[in-house]
Amino acid sequence: MKVMTILGTRPELIRLSLILPRLDAVCDHVFVYTGQNAHPSLWRNFLGEFSLRSEDHDLGASQGTLGERVGAILAGAERVIGLERPDRVLILGDTNSGLSAYVAKRLGIPVFHMEAGNRCHDDRVPEEVNRRVIDHCSDLLMPYTEHGRRNLLAEGIPGQRIVVTGNPIGEVLAAMAERIDAATALGALGLRPGAYLLFTFHRQENVDVPQRLMALMAGVRRVMAVSGLPAVVSVHPRTRAHLEASGLADQGRGDLMLMEPFGFCDFVALEKSARCVLSDSGTVQEEGAILGVPTVTLRDVTERPETLETGSNILCGVDPEAMERAFRLVTATPPNWPVPLDYTRMNVADTVVRLLIGASLPVGR
Repeated sequence: MKVMTILGTRPELIRLSLILPRLDAVCDHVFVYTGQNAHPSLWRNFLGEFSLRSEDHDLGASQGTLGERVGAILAGAERVIGLERPDRVLILGDTNSGLSAYVAKRLGIPVFHMEAGNRCHDDRVPEEVNRRVIDHCSDLLMPYTEHGRRNLLAEGIPGQRIVVTGNPIGEVLAAMAERIDAATALGALGLRPGAYLLFTFHRQENVDVPQRLMALMAGVRRVMAVSGLPAVVSVHPRTRAHLEASGLADQGRGDLMLMEPFGFCDFVALEKSARCVLSDSGTVQEEGAILGVPTVTLRDVTERPETLETGSNILCGVDPEAMERAFRLVTATPPNWPVPLDYTRMNVADTVVRLLIGASLPVGR
């Protein structure tokens, strides 16, 4: 059997890091990189950190307008699917790279979708549109949680096409635990455990809007002031470009450290020892819940409601006053919340591979 995995971003690579080598071992596996995260700190460095082989095909879809980038992904997917003729295509998540599911579906190739069913119910979030397109082009849908399964059922997707697998991030953290513990980021930055704040923000709806980006930077300063703690900001290349365009990049001095993106182990080590993590990342919401780190999500909505239900995470948007309130609230009590059950599964990679290789797809799908 030939399986093609199509991906293009750092979060996809992290979650697939245990699955890709398993597929290499059990089938004819074709690894396709769309080029969506072309910066070395977001792709090449992570391949090395996870000891993953290079991709078989690079679609080079990193430049141009939205239409040009998505068009390059779709055209490239059509080309490599025609060349390789896979039996099944694996997609993870909600990025533009995942829209290659549409091409596979049109070409009659069964699509398997990890992270299916995530919904924030806000179409202002670009990924929300992608989620519906990818899910409704998929043949077997693999949500991480019961929330995801219920969302899919509510949209009319038959239950026999849905399998809850659990979230792969817990298994990845466990596999990398020794290397995370050996990471040197805290020492290199002169930080003490529990005595600093960690920030990340990269989402289009936040950093592409000057007013929201200015509010975020003001919020960083405000939370630093009320906590009396230094702050590390992991700056995505997209965020860096907008900070420079807005004249905000020179704020990174003294106790406010604007840093290039960290590797996986260094970043998780910083997460584990932070007083609080404030971020618009989906992965950070999951990691904070697992690691026992108070988390504030700098968004108006989330597709991970289980982190709100267990108490590890608070939504606050980008208003500086709201950021201060959320920080005070999430750090007011010890981090003794229960980890969402579907985040604790330790056989997710094997489950996904077995489904890909062995699942019988429903007739008339």
